[in-house]
Amino acid sequence: MNIHFSLDEIETVSQKILAEKPHKVILFNGEMGAGKTTLIKQLCKTLGVSDATSSPTFSLVNEYQTTNNQTVYHFDFYRIKNETEALDMGIDDYLYSGNWCFIEWSEKIPNLIPEAHSVISIELLPDGKRALDLRN
Repeated sequence: MNIHFSLDEIETVSQKILAEKPHKVILFNGEMGAGKTTLIKQLCKTLGVSDATSSPTFSLVNEYQTTNNQTVYHFDFYRIKNETEALDMGIDDYLYSGNWCFIEWSEKIPNLIPEAHSVISIELLPDGKRALDLRN
Protein backbone atom coordinates (compact mmCIF):
# COMPACT_ATOMS: atom_id res chain seq x y z
CA MET A 1 0.00 0.00 0.00
CA ASN A 2 1.35 3.40 -0.98
CA ILE A 3 -0.35 6.64 0.04
CA HIS A 4 0.42 10.32 0.45
CA PHE A 5 -1.31 12.10 3.30
CA SER A 6 -1.30 15.18 5.48
CA LEU A 7 -1.38 14.94 9.26
CA ASP A 8 -5.05 15.91 9.35
CA GLU A 9 -5.76 12.66 7.45
CA ILE A 10 -3.85 10.44 9.89
CA GLU A 11 -6.97 8.86 11.42
CA THR A 12 -8.11 7.63 8.00
CA VAL A 13 -4.58 6.44 7.19
CA SER A 14 -4.49 4.45 10.43
CA GLN A 15 -7.78 2.76 9.56
CA LYS A 16 -6.48 1.92 6.06
CA ILE A 17 -3.31 0.40 7.51
CA LEU A 18 -5.24 -1.88 9.87
CA ALA A 19 -7.66 -2.82 7.06
CA GLU A 20 -4.65 -4.23 5.19
CA LYS A 21 -4.29 -6.84 7.98
CA PRO A 22 -0.58 -6.25 8.68
CA HIS A 23 1.43 -8.63 10.82
CA LYS A 24 1.28 -7.78 14.50
CA VAL A 25 4.99 -6.90 14.52
CA ILE A 26 5.35 -3.69 12.52
CA LEU A 27 8.65 -1.92 11.87
CA PHE A 28 8.45 1.84 11.34
CA ASN A 29 11.19 3.31 9.16
CA GLY A 30 11.84 6.96 8.47
CA GLU A 31 14.06 9.87 9.34
CA MET A 32 13.78 11.65 12.68
CA GLY A 33 10.70 13.87 12.44
CA ALA A 34 9.03 11.92 9.63
CA GLY A 35 6.03 11.12 11.82
CA LYS A 36 6.65 7.56 13.03
CA THR A 37 5.62 8.25 16.63
CA THR A 38 2.63 10.33 15.55
CA LEU A 39 1.39 7.48 13.36
CA ILE A 40 1.95 4.92 16.12
CA LYS A 41 -0.06 7.07 18.55
CA GLN A 42 -2.93 7.15 16.06
CA LEU A 43 -2.72 3.40 15.43
CA CYS A 44 -2.95 2.85 19.19
CA LYS A 45 -6.02 5.09 19.33
CA THR A 46 -7.61 3.30 16.36
CA LEU A 47 -6.99 -0.05 18.06
CA GLY A 48 -8.80 1.23 21.17
CA VAL A 49 -6.08 2.53 23.48
CA SER A 50 -7.64 5.27 25.60
CA ASP A 51 -4.60 6.06 27.76
CA ALA A 52 -2.19 8.80 26.76
CA THR A 53 0.55 7.47 24.50
CA SER A 54 4.11 8.75 24.24
CA SER A 55 7.44 7.84 22.75
CA PRO A 56 9.36 5.28 24.82
CA THR A 57 12.72 6.86 23.92
CA PHE A 58 14.13 6.49 27.43
CA SER A 59 12.16 3.47 28.68
CA LEU A 60 12.63 1.54 25.37
CA VAL A 61 9.09 0.12 25.56
CA ASN A 62 5.65 1.41 26.53
CA GLU A 63 2.75 -0.97 27.09
CA TYR A 64 -0.86 -0.08 26.42
CA GLN A 65 -4.18 -1.87 26.81
CA THR A 66 -7.02 -1.48 24.34
CA THR A 67 -10.67 -1.27 25.30
CA ASN A 68 -11.11 -4.88 24.10
CA ASN A 69 -8.19 -6.12 26.23
CA GLN A 70 -5.50 -6.35 23.57
CA THR A 71 -1.95 -5.37 24.48
CA VAL A 72 0.08 -2.98 22.35
CA TYR A 73 3.84 -2.57 22.80
CA HIS A 74 5.62 0.49 21.40
CA PHE A 75 9.40 0.22 21.15
CA ASP A 76 11.95 2.93 20.43
CA PHE A 77 15.46 1.51 20.00
CA TYR A 78 17.13 4.79 19.01
CA ARG A 79 19.29 4.85 22.14
CA ILE A 80 20.40 1.21 22.37
CA LYS A 81 23.98 0.40 21.50
CA ASN A 82 23.59 -3.25 20.43
CA GLU A 83 21.20 -6.17 20.19
CA THR A 84 22.36 -7.52 23.56
CA GLU A 85 20.58 -4.62 25.27
CA ALA A 86 17.34 -5.62 23.55
CA LEU A 87 17.84 -9.26 24.52
CA ASP A 88 18.52 -8.23 28.12
CA MET A 89 15.15 -6.45 28.26
CA GLY A 90 13.42 -9.64 27.05
CA ILE A 91 12.61 -8.52 23.51
CA ASP A 92 11.90 -12.10 22.39
CA ASP A 93 9.07 -12.40 24.91
CA TYR A 94 7.45 -9.27 23.48
CA LEU A 95 7.99 -10.06 19.79
CA TYR A 96 6.59 -13.59 20.02
CA SER A 97 3.73 -12.76 22.42
CA GLY A 98 1.11 -12.46 19.67
CA ASN A 99 0.46 -8.87 20.73
CA TRP A 100 0.88 -5.74 18.63
CA CYS A 101 4.52 -4.62 18.56
CA PHE A 102 5.25 -1.24 16.96
CA ILE A 103 9.01 -0.78 16.59
CA GLU A 104 10.90 2.42 15.83
CA TRP A 105 14.61 2.21 14.90
CA SER A 106 14.42 -1.53 14.22
CA GLU A 107 17.68 -1.29 12.24
CA LYS A 108 19.38 -1.46 15.66
CA ILE A 109 18.08 -5.04 16.14
CA PRO A 110 18.13 -6.57 12.63
CA ASN A 111 18.85 -10.15 13.76
CA LEU A 112 16.04 -10.20 16.32
CA ILE A 113 13.08 -9.31 14.08
CA PRO A 114 10.62 -12.20 13.55
CA GLU A 115 10.21 -13.46 10.00
CA ALA A 116 6.51 -12.57 10.08
CA HIS A 117 6.50 -8.78 10.24
CA SER A 118 5.28 -5.78 8.29
CA VAL A 119 7.20 -2.62 7.44
CA ILE A 120 5.88 0.91 7.27
CA SER A 121 8.22 3.44 5.70
CA ILE A 122 7.39 7.12 6.09
CA GLU A 123 8.99 9.99 4.22
CA LEU A 124 8.38 13.69 4.84
CA LEU A 125 7.71 15.36 1.50
CA PRO A 126 8.68 18.95 0.59
CA ASP A 127 5.00 20.04 0.72
CA GLY A 128 4.68 18.83 4.33
CA LYS A 129 2.73 15.71 3.41
CA ARG A 130 3.98 12.20 4.13
CA ALA A 131 4.57 9.34 1.75
CA LEU A 132 3.76 6.00 3.38
CA ASP A 133 4.61 2.56 2.09
CA LEU A 134 3.25 -0.56 3.87
CA ARG A 135 4.80 -3.93 3.06
CA ASN A 136 3.38 -7.13 4.59
